[in-house]
Amino acid sequence: MRPRFWLLSTLLFFTLTAPGLAHASTSELGTIIEGFVNRHFPDATSHMWVVNDTQWDGDEMVVDVYTYVVEKQQPVALENRYLLLIVSGKLTAVQRIPVESGADCQREET
Repeated sequence: MRPRFWLLSTLLFFTLTAPGLAHASTSELGTIIEGFVNRHFPDATSHMWVVNDTQWDGDEMVVDVYTYVVEKQQPVALENRYLLLIVSGKLTAVQRIPVESGADCQREET
């Protein structure tokens, strides 16, 4: 009875924790987004970003993020929206999507 209990406990533990090990941690995600904003807006005097949503599958993560950037000589912050593809903890692709409320963005149907 005891070996069966330990086996089931071990399997349950790995089932619940293993998927989380493949994803970028919260601190890594913040570092990745911060690095993207700093590289994309090198002349910004200040910036802020907000994560709207994240979706992941295996080691791939798609992050929907808004950026608010104040550049030199600009009285108003620039507002942008991006989808970031993060694979194995590295930023691999970026797509800028419209901020307007009329944007026709939908989930991919499979």
